[in-house]
Amino acid sequence: MSRLEGRVAIITGAGKGIGAGAAIRLAADGAKIGVVDLKEEFCSETVNAIRAAGGEAVAIACDVANSEQVQQAVEKVVSQFGRLDILVNNAGILRDALSFKMSEEDWDAVIDVHLKGTFLLCKAAQKYMVDQRYGKIVNTSSLGAWGKRGQANYSAAKAGIQGFTKTLAIELGPYNINVNCVAPGFIQTPMTRDTAARVGIQFEDMVKKASAVIPMRRVGEPVDVANVIAFLVSDDASYVTGEVICVGGGERLTK
Repeated sequence: MSRLEGRVAIITGAGKGIGAGAAIRLAADGAKIGVVDLKEEFCSETVNAIRAAGGEAVAIACDVANSEQVQQAVEKVVSQFGRLDILVNNAGILRDALSFKMSEEDWDAVIDVHLKGTFLLCKAAQKYMVDQRYGKIVNTSSLGAWGKRGQANYSAAKAGIQGFTKTLAIELGPYNINVNCVAPGFIQTPMTRDTAARVGIQFEDMVKKASAVIPMRRVGEPVDVANVIAFLVSDDASYVTGEVICVGGGERLTK
């Protein structure tokens, strides 16, 4: 039996990158997946990949910073699959600028999607998990939580997610709900490619420069993060909660 057989998961930002990798991996482990992204069409590639491999998935459009849409998304997954066992908060955006140039709108947008979105999904999902006295929540932070030039909004949001994760682990532990955090480093995703384009350098050059200072001498792939998430949402991690797991090839050791 697959280790997630009979489990139901919601994964946000699952249309591409780390979210898509996690959705496909958890589906391969037997979970039924609510694939959530800003627009339903953004989910189609991930949903099709899961179904082609024999899994079950549903596409759901949701602005994670909108409490009404979040509630509707969670209810849709529960209505479709009958329960909710796993939540992976991964939705995110970038609005980079040095802090003295950063607009209030760009600050709010990043905080809302990353930090408020994580809060809203956890609030909506935990009701079902508390009732069944079982649940696994994994929130996505970043090595950028320890500070990164030009990303004050992103760093603040990702650091906030770590504090929120630890607090929620304390609150939900008595209900047999594990709450953990993954903090990826440089992962090859559409978002990192967009970053390279925005700053005007070739993505391959960015990868080469990053790889030279990472102890593992390579940058990560979405599957590297998905594999850690798969462990954290499994019963193999039943006594792991409130942790921040760095997934960066040892990058933080060099800072």
